Amino acid sequence: MNRTEDIRADDLLLFCTQRNERIRLPYFLEYYREMGVGHFFFVDNDSNDGSLDYLADQPDVSVWSAKASYKRARFGVDWLNWLQMKYAHGHWALTVDPDEFLVYPFCDTRPLRALTDWLDASSIKSFSAMLLDMYPKGRLDEQPYQAGQNPIEIASWFDSGNYTISRNHLFTNLWIQGGPRARVFFPDEPAKAPALNKVPLVKWDKRYTYVSSTHMLLPRGLNQVYDEWGGEKASGVLLHAKFLDTFGAKAEEELERSEHYAASVEYKAYADRLKDDPQLWCKWSERYISWRQLEILGLMSKGNWA
Repeated sequence: MNRTEDIRADDLLLFCTQRNERIRLPYFLEYYREMGVGHFFFVDNDSNDGSLDYLADQPDVSVWSAKASYKRARFGVDWLNWLQMKYAHGHWALTVDPDEFLVYPFCDTRPLRALTDWLDASSIKSFSAMLLDMYPKGRLDEQPYQAGQNPIEIASWFDSGNYTISRNHLFTNLWIQGGPRARVFFPDEPAKAPALNKVPLVKWDKRYTYVSSTHMLLPRGLNQVYDEWGGEKASGVLLHAKFLDTFGAKAEEELERSEHYAASVEYKAYADRLKDDPQLWCKWSERYISWRQLEILGLMSKGNWA
């Protein structure tokens, strides 16, 4: 269903790939509508849970169906790059997964438009957000998630301090790893833990392209979302609500499909570690309160935005 003729010149656009995320979609759409997103672009990768029909019924959603290999499309990046090149030129474009929820400075009182207006006024073309893995206290399968529910009500805990940062000299982006996935799934090989650095919000130009998920872009200047001289640039956090009671079945499905990065090594680690004791909480876990808490912990910054 293509509703792109309804897009207005100043609309904030959201781009997303998904497969079998029907239970997550109602709250995801509600969250970003309230934030100020004007139009949603979805690529549905051969879902069989009613996701495609649900999205096609939404008046502010354009959705494409792709039955081809997610892996061969560079894990969905090629699909979204094409849509962004065709439809996002001149718009602020937010690229997130159905389990990612953007938190930015003053998000409790200011819409996303306030942030993008400030970025425009400051001649800033891209905005970074660290991926923060959220999880429940206790077993992942203990509290059932219901469609339309805020997942952070269940997955309300996070790791506050066990992160490493290095610089990718080829693309000039920062490379962040750590959190519960490094702690639990890759304790002996932390370099294999997933990357947590993302640049999800970009004032799009048809010459731009994502290279690897939203971890880095071309031109390389879009990746320089940090201050090299000791200051702080404004940044946000993506609350990552992957670890709910739905995770076990999802991990099994994705492990069987083998459509993810590095021969799905991440999902193999999930299956091995969570088989007998499906929990991530530990005595150092912190409960999420607000974006100000994350700023105090150094996980995001308001920079010069006041």
